[in-house]
Amino acid sequence: MLSRRPDRRYVWRRTGLASRPAQRQTGRVVRELVVLGTASQVPTRTRNHNGYLLRWDRDALLFDPGEGTQRQLTLAGVAPPSITRICLTHVHGDHCFGLPGVLSRLVLDRVEHPVHLHYPAEGEEVVRALVGLATPGLDLRLHPHGSAGEVADGLTVEPLRHRVQTFGYRLAEPDGRTLLPDRLAAAGITGPAVGELQRAGRLGSLRLEDVSVPRRGQRVAVVMDTAPCPGAEALADGVDLLLSECTFADEDADLAAQYAHLTAGQAGALAAAAGARTLVLSHFSGRYEDLAPLGVQARAAAGGATVHVAHDLDRFGLPRRRATA
Repeated sequence: MLSRRPDRRYVWRRTGLASRPAQRQTGRVVRELVVLGTASQVPTRTRNHNGYLLRWDRDALLFDPGEGTQRQLTLAGVAPPSITRICLTHVHGDHCFGLPGVLSRLVLDRVEHPVHLHYPAEGEEVVRALVGLATPGLDLRLHPHGSAGEVADGLTVEPLRHRVQTFGYRLAEPDGRTLLPDRLAAAGITGPAVGELQRAGRLGSLRLEDVSVPRRGQRVAVVMDTAPCPGAEALADGVDLLLSECTFADEDADLAAQYAHLTAGQAGALAAAAGARTLVLSHFSGRYEDLAPLGVQARAAAGGATVHVAHDLDRFGLPRRRATA
């Protein structure tokens, strides 16, 4: 689904590197968020640094690989060669210091497909240093971005408000249509004719619109390390799943403002204002051993959103698509 449109490219090939097909997901398509780490600046005994893998059909997008991400992928049962795209929100260490290890692992696993790396343009020096530490041999394509917009088909970025240049990500599939079995049966459409109708949009005098209703495409947003801002609101608007930082409890709002982070209540309010269906909280300060109160604060402000307090290695499937008519 995501196009391969490189802005820059590092192609490092070792002589004698054997060719082996990438271990890409086949069969039933899956869309789910795999949480690899939920700590913020300092990891704890139970929380690894950041890391989030979004399985999206036959693509896998890795967001913010902090230290230990390679090991967390193993613990989560995720095959590293499935990764097709790596997205950095910013270049603070807890969001990117695991990058060299992940890239080196992809080389070790003899990944042949291109891997696309997205990151804020102002982090270029840090990203190049991290990439330079990795084992050569990967078709790595660099995509720095400095403003809001589409960075790949269906993948857009919006600026956030943090202490360094930071962007959030939004992945959206095009809107489609849901077929209505009773209308198909009444029209006598069965078997291969159903697929032909979907592809062509009509079958004889029968239009696709006659046997279906509009359906919103699924949408996911990743909002990390930010104070409340218009960019976060744009990313979260109408999403099925919002992954949001939740660094501080509401009673520590002064600290949140000082360090440009969200409180639990602010994360919940973001979901409510955006009409998000599911809110997944992560990026917790190590000062909180018990995360349950943060979940309570977020739920109190989240409106109709379902709120989850993420723990390392949790998995969250996307809600079913919604009809729009």
